[in-house]
Amino acid sequence: MAPQPMTDPWTLRMPAAMATTLRQHLFPGDGDEHGAVIGASVVATARGTRLLARRLYLAEDGVDYVPGQRGYRMLTATFVRDRVRDCRSQGLAYLAVHCHGGTTHVGFSGTDLASHERGYPALRDILGSTPAGGLVFATDAVAGDLWLPDGGRAELERAVITGWPIKTLYPEPPPPPTSDPTYDRQSRVFGDRGQAILAAQKVAVVGAGGAGSLIVEYLARLGVGELVIIDPDRVEETNLPRLAGARACDARTWLTDPARPGWLQSLGHRYATPKVRVARRVARQANGRIHVHALRADVTQSTIAANLVDCDYLFLAADSMQARLVVNALIHQYLIPGVQVGAKVQVGPGGVVTDVFSVVRPLAPGFGCLWCNGLISPARLQDEALTAEQLRQQRYVQDEAVHAPSVISLNAVASAHAVDDYLHTVTGLLPTGYEPRWRRFHPLVPTGPQRVRCDIPRAAADCTECSETGRLGQGHNAPLPTK
Repeated sequence: MAPQPMTDPWTLRMPAAMATTLRQHLFPGDGDEHGAVIGASVVATARGTRLLARRLYLAEDGVDYVPGQRGYRMLTATFVRDRVRDCRSQGLAYLAVHCHGGTTHVGFSGTDLASHERGYPALRDILGSTPAGGLVFATDAVAGDLWLPDGGRAELERAVITGWPIKTLYPEPPPPPTSDPTYDRQSRVFGDRGQAILAAQKVAVVGAGGAGSLIVEYLARLGVGELVIIDPDRVEETNLPRLAGARACDARTWLTDPARPGWLQSLGHRYATPKVRVARRVARQANGRIHVHALRADVTQSTIAANLVDCDYLFLAADSMQARLVVNALIHQYLIPGVQVGAKVQVGPGGVVTDVFSVVRPLAPGFGCLWCNGLISPARLQDEALTAEQLRQQRYVQDEAVHAPSVISLNAVASAHAVDDYLHTVTGLLPTGYEPRWRRFHPLVPTGPQRVRCDIPRAAADCTECSETGRLGQGHNAPLPTK
């Protein structure tokens, strides 16, 4: 991926677990000042530059964080030197952290800024290609002073904590947004500020089939501002019962009818409408102001996956192992929350239906890894790579002549719950202490409690994808598992 110039706005993204550790260190209840350093990957995109918190170095009071010579407290020279060296060796920005009192408003003191003038030019020179800077936190606010490699200087616009709910910190509360009468009924639930958050979001939907097409319509009607829709396939006649917005003309049914000559059927399949084009049509019908990127492509291609690194949320509605691998990596590597959805009809010998369920698996950086939980099969990854035919691998029945069973209502259950989770997460409606769970809905189970099954995803400490020793927060400093 070619590097891009670092541009405004500057934002910081932190995994929820790291943010909790930092908060407990800065605000232990003693009312005193404490210090730390964050090492952050730098990801420059057309939407601005993101600092992805990769390393957290806590400064021990009285050892690393001591009474200052000009100010109240300071990091020791040794602590700073060692942390800068670590950041430089890993290609990370160096961000010194301390705390002030207050809640929703925070800023640097004159003493803070004077210390920046004395120290950050030298640190910036040591780092070379990444910024040096300082962050100051109040309990619900953050401000940042960033010294850039090109000699410029920037302020941090906001910090995003990627948990449940997704929490955004500013130097001070942003001004109230303008009301949009179009969304009057739903903004009565999450407010004009919630509606403004949705309008500013860039959300990706990977897979525009049965579940993905519904997700696209839900997001567009909610007022999400920008969508990236990725799917390589065209509409087939068997898609029509469950593909939102699809018409018979999209499948070219007058050409693909089995009674037609083979060459006509091939022509029909070749010129059938791409699923992403149907999804874009649906999105624009629902929301005339939405900006849609419809990519008829495979997310496992590096140039396609690159379109997702600055998204705010990822919906994974494709079932190939390759797609799962790439989206799972994007979530942890670029600190973007997401969710995997699906529906499955299991068929046994003789065509007997043995199980039916819909699944919703919320994913967040450092939590809910598909790899840790055995949902990315190395054997199937190998099969897909060998055959290069992912459509065949998506079939539940291993016979190319037999279509896998699929039902729109099962897709709707998973899609509705996934979008509902997204809505409440980004608009901040979830209660403090909300515990995310992976859920499976089994409509055929006779007893009530077993119809909805909840699991707590496992997290391996040494996972190559979601752990601190793996992809977590690496950004552009590690390659994605793309082709």
